[in-house]
Amino acid sequence: MPRTESPLSRLFNYFFKGLVFLAPFALTIYVCVRVFTTIDGWLGIPIPGVGFVVTIVLITLFGYLAQGLLTRSVFGVIERLLDRLPFVRLLYSSTKDLLNAFVGEHKRFDKPVTVELHGGPGRALGFVTQQSLLSMGLHEHVTVYLPQSYNFAGQLLIFPARAVQPLDADSADVMAFIVSGGVTALPAARGLAAAPPAEP
Repeated sequence: MPRTESPLSRLFNYFFKGLVFLAPFALTIYVCVRVFTTIDGWLGIPIPGVGFVVTIVLITLFGYLAQGLLTRSVFGVIERLLDRLPFVRLLYSSTKDLLNAFVGEHKRFDKPVTVELHGGPGRALGFVTQQSLLSMGLHEHVTVYLPQSYNFAGQLLIFPARAVQPLDADSADVMAFIVSGGVTALPAARGLAAAPPAEP
């Protein structure tokens, strides 16, 4: 005889289903509102959202000006000056490289791979960030960044190129898959199918 669900259990079930449905919307709206109000506060503009729009326009304008020869020369002088300051150099170069890795012309997190961890069970998902380490005297080695699930941290490990297997999957999908702890589903058309091995 099938087991009947009690009214209290049904109420709890409805509550958790509502929580799963509403929590992502609430969190997304909260973060967006916080970003808007924070930027508006920086610029001292009382109209909600205007400061955010002004910031986007200014950043876009700087991006347009940065394409000019004169502006690139000025930025080059400023960068060389910053490179001479020890702590400022570390902060500036790290921030610049991180942003370039995601949105620059030389993206780094666009090569999803699986790697076999030494002495450990299974394989790990990550992204190749450097295809060659000859400058460090490491022949046929690559660097692989392994993001952590439910965290904005990760590990940078060095592997022999032969131990790295490229994946035939979109890098954004793989990143979401890792950060969510494997909960976020990958597109069924490609999934985690292995790509042909890359030439060393």
